[in-house]
Amino acid sequence: MSAPIETSRVIIVGAGLAAQYAALKLAPRPVLVISPEPLGTGASSAWAQGGVAAAMDPADSAEAHARDTVSAGAGTVDAGVAEAVTKEARDHILDLTGLGTPFDRTEDGSYVMSREAAHSFARVVRVRGDQAGAEIMRALTAQLREAAHVQVLEGVMATALEVSEGRVTGVAVARCNAGLSASVVLRGAAVLLAGGGSGGLYALTTNPPRIRGQVIGMAARAGAQIADAEFVQFHPTAIACGIDPAPLATEALRGDGAVLINRHGTRFMLDAHPDAELAPRDIVARAVYAQTQAGLAPALDTRAAIGAAILTDFPAVAAACQKAGLDPVTQPIPVAAAAHYHMGGVATDGSGQSSLPGLWACGEVASTGLHGANRLASNGLLEALVYGRRCAQAIDAALPAPAPAQEVRLPQLAPTEPPDATLVAELRQAMTDGAGVIRTAEGLTRTLASIARIEAAQPGCEALANMTATATLIAAAALARRESRGAHFRSDYPEAVGETGQRSRMTLAEGLVIRAAATTREEPA
Repeated sequence: MSAPIETSRVIIVGAGLAAQYAALKLAPRPVLVISPEPLGTGASSAWAQGGVAAAMDPADSAEAHARDTVSAGAGTVDAGVAEAVTKEARDHILDLTGLGTPFDRTEDGSYVMSREAAHSFARVVRVRGDQAGAEIMRALTAQLREAAHVQVLEGVMATALEVSEGRVTGVAVARCNAGLSASVVLRGAAVLLAGGGSGGLYALTTNPPRIRGQVIGMAARAGAQIADAEFVQFHPTAIACGIDPAPLATEALRGDGAVLINRHGTRFMLDAHPDAELAPRDIVARAVYAQTQAGLAPALDTRAAIGAAILTDFPAVAAACQKAGLDPVTQPIPVAAAAHYHMGGVATDGSGQSSLPGLWACGEVASTGLHGANRLASNGLLEALVYGRRCAQAIDAALPAPAPAQEVRLPQLAPTEPPDATLVAELRQAMTDGAGVIRTAEGLTRTLASIARIEAAQPGCEALANMTATATLIAAAALARRESRGAHFRSDYPEAVGETGQRSRMTLAEGLVIRAAATTREEPA
């Protein structure tokens, strides 16, 4: 490895909504953003279709939004966090508007809002129907490109954290444009992780291809505490067309009246929940999964409720259908439950501080207590905004006054072995089979044993080790939680233990103890 590079910049790992918003809010403090893809692309935020949940209508309230958040989270939401986040929501919508986000507006200037699952009110602020993520990111990226305090390293991926005397002091990074290079350590004033979730650890996902739990895994391997790892949300209406990642049919379609049917034309959600298609995501996802497993070909029917307007009101969905050879105006859209959002992640406090000094986290990589066991629709982008700003404020307060910083230049780095594609495919299938929509002790122990085998098959590969670390924590926490709650469903423990539940917290060392037991097919007591 090359000699470490010292910088006075705050190092931000990731380039999605949380990362870019935090970078802007750190001004004028010098910042270095690490982005595997060209800025503004490849982040889950840019793929978000629904929008940002916020009580913008005078008839709505932050208190009602918080109540819905707590209710959807199945007993493990931190109510204080929910109240604080929802109170901030309006300010962030106004801020994004000022930064150039073209939210849908009525003739009188009011925000157009959609209703999504488990919301008691239409409170999802959107852009051109299903373009919210892309347009927000476009506005922020334009601002970031012009920000004098920000340097962006594109085509560069973080691979590990440097820890000295219990404190995070830097990040090992590698070039990743054409293959993967050896790493070099960047030592900065502080490190902020904002590198996305873990959906790509599953064979069927709506997440961008590179989002496979690597950043959570980095933190776990450095010793950070991980919270709620078992809670992975599966979106019920990924478009089942054989494309990886699967295109998403936004929940706003159901908010506008689209219904779920099977190959017999039966609306199966009517018997599943009083709110039918607008039930909490975990309930809808399990119903869709059950239909798939039974060979009943679940589909989203937009024809009567939306008709030809889907082509203009939901252009991303229409384009995905066209690419897959589907016509949503005349035929139902085949759907499946796909890994979509990780409620778990690096455990943080109210300012985004992790359990390791010098390390903060925000966005999907973090677990703040807002989402509980089942994220309320469109609260993901809201959390990214709230904690992006909070992390920026906390980091700035923790550091001495900023000084001018030199531009960081990476040396030439020799190529190294990337993760074996076959092993990554095996990992994704193992997670889908044993740690997916419906789980059992037998399936989880088998998955943990598979993860251990896959990890051992390519020793020394940091990128694969990051993936297997996160996969281990998801499966180990799922095995340890002997109940069903929110997005975590155990068919061998189908009931929740009490109305409220405890958030889980686990280090990788603890997860590896559970994994070691699984390799002997013994479930720990």
